[in-house]
Amino acid sequence: MRHRKKINKLGRTASHRKATLKHIATSLILHHQIRTTLAKAKAARSYVEKLITISKKDSVHARRQIFKFLQNRTLVKRLFDEVAPTFTDRKGGYTRVIKLGQRQGDGAEMAILQLVGFEQLVIDEQETKKKKRKERAEKKKKEEAAAEQEVEAVEPEKEEEPIEEKEEKKVKKTVSRKAKTKKTEKSEEKKEEPKAKKAKKTAKSEEVEKKDTKMEEVKKEEITEQEDEKKE
Repeated sequence: MRHRKKINKLGRTASHRKATLKHIATSLILHHQIRTTLAKAKAARSYVEKLITISKKDSVHARRQIFKFLQNRTLVKRLFDEVAPTFTDRKGGYTRVIKLGQRQGDGAEMAILQLVGFEQLVIDEQETKKKKRKERAEKKKKEEAAAEQEVEAVEPEKEEEPIEEKEEKKVKKTVSRKAKTKKTEKSEEKKEEPKAKKAKKTAKSEEVEKKDTKMEEVKKEEITEQEDEKKE
């Protein structure tokens, strides 16, 4: 049972939870506004407000206490010099949580955690970022256009060939194609010649063998007839 236990563990170990809260606090002090899940925003809200209440007492002890949490000297200086003076008359509620709805994918509820009184600074920062993006895009377009002009200046314009030269080139191409076809035909004929010679040789050898066999048969018949005559 978790009765009277308000701490949200965020599904993390103690060391991991401290690290996440520290990172959220540092980004909030730097940018005055962050976008995170609703559970993390609510957990970091109390953490950040405690730091701001300590920073309202501008002393060495207070600076050392906050350095123990943030571990960054520039952030400590910014908290004491910029953030804390705006909340001198306020006794609490230094942050604001604005719900944004569910996130696509896992359906987690999102929220904006921002410091009260720094809304105009956030708007100005966003506008400056947009201006810088536009300037970069315009600069890139100008550079690309200049590069294209240089390429066009380097490459001379190709003069259109007259009609007669085009016709001559076509005739040359047709002649070269015909010559290639003739060469291929000759090469095929040369390949077929040795095959024909081999076929003729085989035919001649077969004819000679047939003649020899006939001569042998005739001699055998004559020998048999002579033997028969002697017997008679």
